[in-house]
Amino acid sequence: MAGFHTDRISEDIKREIISLMRELKDPRVAGKMLTVVSVKVSGDLSYAKVYVSAIDGIETAKTACSGLASAQGYIRRALGNNLHLRKAPELTFIADDSIEKGMGVIKKLKDATNED
Repeated sequence: MAGFHTDRISEDIKREIISLMRELKDPRVAGKMLTVVSVKVSGDLSYAKVYVSAIDGIETAKTACSGLASAQGYIRRALGNNLHLRKAPELTFIADDSIEKGMGVIKKLKDATNED
């Protein structure tokens, strides 16, 4: 039962952070093609690791993570208010290159089908 609750909270946090990223005015975040790949919340809901990926590559994701880390207070307050959490989790933003890897796989598949 506890696993279901943390999974639901993880998805809610993911959805809210994606919507909040559109509102941020930090140039490291605004105007970038970013997505939140996953959110892992601790069992007591005190900590959350947010995995952020960018289409432009891992370097863009790293700079976006630093921008999101500087806006952590705003994001935590908005999460607490919008999700009606008793305690908003402390967020850790981690750059992820899964979108870049996925684009590479798609390119390889297209090249393989064009050769046939």
